[in-house]
Amino acid sequence: MEKQPIIEMKGIVKVYPDGTKALKGVDLTVYQGEILGLLGENGAGKTTLMKILFGMLHPTSGRILIRGKEVQFRSPSDAITHGIGMVHQHFTLVEVFDALHNIILGMEGHGLFSRIDVKKAREKLQKLMNDLNFQVPLDVPVEDLPVGVQQRIEILKMLFRDIDVLILDEPTAVLTPIEVEELFRVLRHLKEEGKTIIFISHKLNEVIELTDRVTVIRKGEVIGTVETKTATPQLLARMMVGRDVVLRIEKPPKEAGEPILKVENLSVKGDRGEKAVKSLSFEVRAGEIFGIAGVEGNGQTELIEAITGLRKPENGRVYLNNVDITGKGPRELYGLGMAHIPEDRTHMGLILEMTVTENALLGLQWKRDFQRWSGVINWRRARGHAKSLIEEFDISAPGTEAPVKSLSGGNQQKLIVAREVSKAPVLIVAAQPTRGVDVASTEYIRNYLVKLRNEGKAVLLVSADLDEVVQLSDRMGIIYEGEFMGVVKPEEVSTEEIGMMMGGIRYEEIRK
Repeated sequence: MEKQPIIEMKGIVKVYPDGTKALKGVDLTVYQGEILGLLGENGAGKTTLMKILFGMLHPTSGRILIRGKEVQFRSPSDAITHGIGMVHQHFTLVEVFDALHNIILGMEGHGLFSRIDVKKAREKLQKLMNDLNFQVPLDVPVEDLPVGVQQRIEILKMLFRDIDVLILDEPTAVLTPIEVEELFRVLRHLKEEGKTIIFISHKLNEVIELTDRVTVIRKGEVIGTVETKTATPQLLARMMVGRDVVLRIEKPPKEAGEPILKVENLSVKGDRGEKAVKSLSFEVRAGEIFGIAGVEGNGQTELIEAITGLRKPENGRVYLNNVDITGKGPRELYGLGMAHIPEDRTHMGLILEMTVTENALLGLQWKRDFQRWSGVINWRRARGHAKSLIEEFDISAPGTEAPVKSLSGGNQQKLIVAREVSKAPVLIVAAQPTRGVDVASTEYIRNYLVKLRNEGKAVLLVSADLDEVVQLSDRMGIIYEGEFMGVVKPEEVSTEEIGMMMGGIRYEEIRK
């Protein structure tokens, strides 16, 4: 018997008040009991399309049919009423609430005396977790739970509402390999029960492993839909970008030189006073990419901030080219040869309201090359600098005087990389360099980091994308709760062993 469409989106157009046309007449059909992959570059419109389906945005025009009947959603609660739930890339949990109260939040009803039966809710939730073999501690505050468990809570929050269609936006971005396997097991179980999954991801191999069909969106239009069993990563990448994309990184063998960065017994406190980094020691050598892999929240941010002068360490020393730089500020570190690609481009890497030229100059405005006289910027030279970065790094921008917020996420990230390497550094600290970046920009940035390594630069890479760390690194440290569980060469360990270290098991114990 032929599967029936559960969702039909017809001619969906979305035009924002500033005139941006995010969707240009998109048609999408989703069948009952399938896992549909949704692929596209940054700004392609896939998340916008799903937010319309979930009632978070209203289409400019177009129709949505659920089981053949046309619907109009005013809010996410309308979508949930019709059996559609969405788990966002950035979690929407109340951190001080426990898991149980996060899951039932919003189901209290309306009116002064409206309440939810918490005991019955707990019983229903426990049965759901038992059926799925998908457990979370219900009475622990969310802020004390790992990100993988927090994501489980988000999924359970939707399933608890008896939804039929589950939309997942980049769900594996913060998970260990073992947690990804567990998530895929649950999604396949839900499919067997007749649930429908829409899976948004940048990771082509995961899409091929999990889905039944894949729809590709490019620049607000559907390029095509293919059966996953006939798809390859190369085909999907070509559909997303419109050209062939080299998905493998060519990294020739190279003998590393002298240590450029030395970290000795470094301890760093987190924002709440906890010990986020615990007596960590390692070095990064010239002509080497040293990667740090781990689930987010295990001290990576605090470590990078201590190295780049954004956070004072509690103990230990940091050396750059044998100069003690412990506790020095970013401006001084730039002068000594450090560049920093920060993990959050919109809050730490760029000033969105400023122009491309102004952002290209950040951190360089102190140099005499860009000053007419003391404290006065030579804007003609600054614009020339921005233009040269745009050309060299193939940045798609309306012009040097356009606000940087008008650039796509991938081009914003390329601008940061271009600006930082233009400082002629000896050490590049790259934190989440391709986070939220489409496949074409990811290809460019990864290859550029390898190019820097081949030129003899030292690169410290921190990424939540395990594939990225494994592909790029010459050596890598696996971090858990502020300590390295092992420092290994990627080719000498399996994905399972890396996953075990990411979960807190030391390399020596694994190899016993």
